[in-house]
Amino acid sequence: MNEKAMPRLVAVIGNGIIGHGVAEVFASAGINVVMIGRSTESLAHALGRIEASLNGFVAHELVRAEDVPAILQRVRTSTDIDDAAQADLVIEALPEDMALKVATFRQLDAITAPDAILASASGHPASEVAAEVARRERVIATHFWYPPQLLPLVEVCGAPETSQPVIERTLVILKGVCKEPVLINREIAGFIGNRLQFAILREAWALWADGVASAEAIDKVVKHSIGRRLGVTGPIESADLAGLDTMVRFAEFLLPDLNRSRVPAPKVDALRKDHRGNEEEPIGVTGMTQKQYHILLEARRAELFRWLKADRRKRVPTA
Repeated sequence: MNEKAMPRLVAVIGNGIIGHGVAEVFASAGINVVMIGRSTESLAHALGRIEASLNGFVAHELVRAEDVPAILQRVRTSTDIDDAAQADLVIEALPEDMALKVATFRQLDAITAPDAILASASGHPASEVAAEVARRERVIATHFWYPPQLLPLVEVCGAPETSQPVIERTLVILKGVCKEPVLINREIAGFIGNRLQFAILREAWALWADGVASAEAIDKVVKHSIGRRLGVTGPIESADLAGLDTMVRFAEFLLPDLNRSRVPAPKVDALRKDHRGNEEEPIGVTGMTQKQYHILLEARRAELFRWLKADRRKRVPTA
């Protein structure tokens, strides 16, 4: 790790589902963090979520119980954005309100040191959030995937004005906190992961809405086939393994028949519902209940811990 490149203080603006996870990532790596939110109540709740998450890491033997208090002590909370002034790296993790993001970056540009990196953890291009920033060369997108403390990927993408040293230092910092940063060469809506995810989701929704198969059957096809392979070989690697001649010929046959709608199927849209209903009330396309929802969420979390432990084992040098 390049110790000189690592920040002494990271400011996380926002304490929601991404913000508190990002704060945990840096604090767990031994870096001091100031987490800035709108209220002391929400910040206290975020700290509680960090502690609960760390206890999960302890249960999976990824963090020692005796290290939890020190990690928590590295996270300071504040409701004043001026407390980000001394940060070497600022990561914005605010709600999807572009006017708020733009105003926040304008403030950060005014109060932080000229060489501080200003990053956005959202899925928006850096050039959007930097609309009112004077020193745009230091603004960059760092798209953390949820939950940040369990998923290693961070999509990194500079705006046209972002300097190469800022891009390079951001990559070094993220690797230094055990993330897997992927550099995107130019700005594009949704970056890479969301574009791939929604390409699959559009087709899956369309298959269900057209009555081709049940939601259960469609999910089962993915989980018991490509879902297992993609954890080892990505889509382009998988196509190369299968043979480009075969894959190109099949693509010529199949691509014209795939769904190309610009909006979700109306049948899907009609099922939108808040998750705060009765525990037995069905939700979503699958019709799962609240109880099933939480069971599935925990099962996915357990699987993410399993992958994380496998990643950690790979990093341990063998004798």
